[in-house]
Amino acid sequence: MKRRLLLATAATLLATPAFAQTKWDLPAAYPATNYHTVNLQKFADAVKTSSGGKLEIVVHPGASLFKAPEIKRAVQTGQAPIGEILVSNFENEDPVYGVDVVPFLASSFPEAKKLWAAQKPVLEKKAAAQGMMVLFAVPWPPQGLYAKKEVNQLSDMKGMKFRAYNRGTSRIAELTGAQPITIQAAELSQALATGKVDSFISSGATGVDSKVWEQLTHFYDTQAWLPKNAVLLNKAAFDKLDDATKKVVLAEAAKAEAAGWAEAERLSAGFLETLAKNGMKVQPPSPKLAAEYKELGKKLTAEWLEKAGADGKAVVDAYNKN
Repeated sequence: MKRRLLLATAATLLATPAFAQTKWDLPAAYPATNYHTVNLQKFADAVKTSSGGKLEIVVHPGASLFKAPEIKRAVQTGQAPIGEILVSNFENEDPVYGVDVVPFLASSFPEAKKLWAAQKPVLEKKAAAQGMMVLFAVPWPPQGLYAKKEVNQLSDMKGMKFRAYNRGTSRIAELTGAQPITIQAAELSQALATGKVDSFISSGATGVDSKVWEQLTHFYDTQAWLPKNAVLLNKAAFDKLDDATKKVVLAEAAKAEAAGWAEAERLSAGFLETLAKNGMKVQPPSPKLAAEYKELGKKLTAEWLEKAGADGKAVVDAYNKN
C-alpha cells in the first residue's frame, strides 16, 4: 500500500509543471485595463510560456508597487528587476528623456516611430551607464487639451489649474498663464473630482481611464506629441538568466513593442469616440489656438535643444534625416 502511494505521488510530481525558477516583479503606473498594462501582461505571459516556466514576471498595475516617478530608481537599484516608466517623467534628470514631449516635433505615429529610432540609442547608452537595459517602448496616442471650459486661444488658459506631469507640461502652463500642479496618472481621477485640476494635456486613453467626462467638458485634438512608455530592465538581473531565457526575454520584448505600437494606433480613434459618446465636446483646435500652439512649439523646441546639448542635437538630426 505504502509503495503504491509513493509511486502515485511520484507520478503526480512528474506530471506537474516545474515552478518558475526566477520571479520578477514589474511595477507599472497605469490601470490593469489600460492597453499599456494589458500589453505588459501579454509580454509576461509569453515570457513564462516560452521559457518553460523558468522566468515568471508579475505585473503590478496602478502604481501599486512604486509610484510612477519612483520606478526608474527602483529598477536601477535592483528593488525591482524590471519596470515600466513614462520616459518624459525623467526630463529633469536629462533633457534627452523629454524629446518625445517637445510639442509638434513628432505628432503622428510614423513620426513618433522615427523619433524613437533616433532617441533609443542615446537612451540605451544612458541606461547602460546606470546598470540598466531599455527593453522596449510603446507610444501613447497623440495628445490633446482637456478643459472645463471653451478654449479658443492660449490666453483662455490663464488661471486654469493645469495638470503637469513632467518638465514640458509644467513649461506649457508657465507660458500660457495656467497654474501647473503636479499630478501623476494614478492620482488624476481624484484630482479632477476634488477640483484640484481643471485642465491638462494628455491622450484619449488617459481621458477614458480617468472618466474625465464626469468633471470636464471639452477635448481639443491638438495632436501635440506622442509620449512613450518604456520598459527598463536591471542588467544584473538579466545577466543571472541562462542564455536560452535571455533570448526569450529579448524576443518577446520585440514582439511586445510591435504589438503595442499597433494597438496604440488601432485604439486611438476609439478613445475619442468614447469621450464624445459620454458627452464631451471633441473637436479640433480653433485656427487661432492651433497657430499659437505651433509658435509655442517652436519656442519650446529651441529651449529644449539649448538644454539638451550635443545629445539632443544628435537625436533631432538623426530624426530629421530619416
